[in-house]
Amino acid sequence: MMADSARPLLVLTMGDPVGVGPDLVATVLNDPAVYQRCRPLVAGDLPALERACRRFAPGLTLRVVSEAGEGRYQAGAVDLLALSRLDASDLHYGKPTAAGGAAMVSYILTAVDLAMRGEAAGVVTGPISKLAMHLAGYPHPGHTELLAERTGAPEVAMMLAGGEFRVVLATIHCALAEAPGRLSRAGLLSLMRLTCRSLSTQFGLAHPRLGVAALNPHAGEGGLFGREEEEIIAPAVRQAQAEGLPVEGPFPADTLFWRHRRGEFAAILCMYHDQGLIPLKLLHFMDGVNVTLGLPIIRTSVDHGTAYDLAGTGRAHPGSLAAAIFLAAEMAGRKENLKRNLRGGESQT
Repeated sequence: MMADSARPLLVLTMGDPVGVGPDLVATVLNDPAVYQRCRPLVAGDLPALERACRRFAPGLTLRVVSEAGEGRYQAGAVDLLALSRLDASDLHYGKPTAAGGAAMVSYILTAVDLAMRGEAAGVVTGPISKLAMHLAGYPHPGHTELLAERTGAPEVAMMLAGGEFRVVLATIHCALAEAPGRLSRAGLLSLMRLTCRSLSTQFGLAHPRLGVAALNPHAGEGGLFGREEEEIIAPAVRQAQAEGLPVEGPFPADTLFWRHRRGEFAAILCMYHDQGLIPLKLLHFMDGVNVTLGLPIIRTSVDHGTAYDLAGTGRAHPGSLAAAIFLAAEMAGRKENLKRNLRGGESQT
């Protein structure tokens, strides 16, 4: 096994205790390969994870720790920050409760705080329930908004990644009819800057080209099928290019994703949720990863929900959680190397 210095410490949040999160955590951490790449510390519920281990990873043992420094991070034993010990009444599969929602949010906030203090190299989040969040008194639409608030990040964006296929969303959870009204030149330009910067710093790409998808068929066909391209998207692209950013578009979406798959672009900026997620999930349904751009910490996540109908059945696929862990470990290693190089450069001046 690699030395601890080469294995970043990642906090894994369990997600909703009555969803598939505990099942996936037990399954993925039963694979010794995870411990070759990182030191995983689980933030979650003790009874829920005990139940998941009994069912899906009976060879695993649990070690309850009170802080990150107490973990041993060795294959065969899961280090757990037991932030909750829910009653049996709050652990019925597929039945979210206020207590479970409060516990679920506590895992996220604790993980973020550990990363912000430098005690963890990154955070990998399990699937959460927006209903459970609301039952617990948290009005946030989801992870992204909660993370932005906790870290004080002024601007964040959602990227979905599967291997070299990456999409970034200009609008996320809103009715399709509302998406055009949420687009603006300033907003798109800011998102282009953030995406290009993240592709360079977090993904280590030297010259990342960003393709921009049109909103309308045929990129509006000169205004015949909509004027968003001429009035909003294309001006934002031109401004980005004037700033020296490697941004191109807007291109008709029906051909742009094919070009991305061939390697022309490092990522695609999409105008609405399903425009980006349909091709991503077609190609990477089992191993897609959600990455939050713009945070001062590394955060990756599964790209699926709580899957209440699969909780406790053993049928939930662990590929997305495993991919999220490995991607976070890569990003953490890249960040550490960058710091090391900067320190080396400073010592020579």
